[in-house]
Amino acid sequence: MTTDASRQTALHAFVVACGADPLSLDVASADASFRSYWRVRRDGRSFIVMDSPPDREPVAPWLTIGAQLAAVGLHVPAVHAADTEQGFLLLEDLGTRLYLDALDADSADALYGAALDALFVLQTQLDGRDLERYDEARLQMELEYLPEWLLARHLGLQPGCGDWDVLELAFRRILDTVQSQPYGFVHRDYHSRNLMLAPPTPGIIDFQGALHGPLTYDLVSLLRDCYIAWPAARVDAWAEAYRERLVASGRIAAGAAQFRRWFDFTGLQRHIKVLGLFCRLCYRDGKPHYLDDLPLVLRYVLDVAGRYAELADFVALLSRATAGVDLRRRRDADADAA
Repeated sequence: MTTDASRQTALHAFVVACGADPLSLDVASADASFRSYWRVRRDGRSFIVMDSPPDREPVAPWLTIGAQLAAVGLHVPAVHAADTEQGFLLLEDLGTRLYLDALDADSADALYGAALDALFVLQTQLDGRDLERYDEARLQMELEYLPEWLLARHLGLQPGCGDWDVLELAFRRILDTVQSQPYGFVHRDYHSRNLMLAPPTPGIIDFQGALHGPLTYDLVSLLRDCYIAWPAARVDAWAEAYRERLVASGRIAAGAAQFRRWFDFTGLQRHIKVLGLFCRLCYRDGKPHYLDDLPLVLRYVLDVAGRYAELADFVALLSRATAGVDLRRRRDADADAA
């Protein structure tokens, strides 16, 4: 949220300069970054103002990547005005209905069908080579969120030397598999809270962190979503149908078993990262509601890693560390209450 008085003044000045009504300014949403979003009216129509402090979240990547997505026909918010120096954008309002709000057993095939169509366009018409590479250093750094933020900060555990050996070996195997697959354009947060029911569906948001990365990253982000889960058989069917489509297009030549390993291990990298990241969002950034989603993410990690014998020690370590713990509860909750 914009709380700094000078920032609030600048926001109002931008709204006025756009010809919108500053009295209509209302909170639309905030995300896990330093950005905030405001709904405002101009000439009877609703628009979104993105407030992206330039010293924290420059708007240039959002504008550049959004233009690339729009150029291949994907639905991203149109830009109606911009002050890049101050970090304000006046954007098309894609509405309030997230995929997450509309997904159920009956709607899932149609909604995921549209999301997979859009992802296929993204992965076959954009190669992402102009983006920063999702390299080993970044992938490794993200895995290390787990011992720092989940184990140490949230659970109060300090891994011993043997535990570090287990973690490092598991991380090495995950990194090798993730990096063995083709690379391409990766949205990096392609899931039900960043896809909107905004015809032509889906409206795609929060794409400014896109990288040149592992091909299955966005697919597993979508199908093993941190906020909603589906039966494994259904996820497997969606993933396999998408693999067949990529093969038919000539994008990849991977067989089902190889692709499944890419999919599983890339999901492990993402979900191990998220286990730590959601704890960091709680303790460092004051956003404790992210803890509510830890049990689902942990389930993904234990279930998927449990399919691979080479990760058995990692599964045992993580199972011991989380046994009987309510991950949704802050470790310092009792102290705060007192």
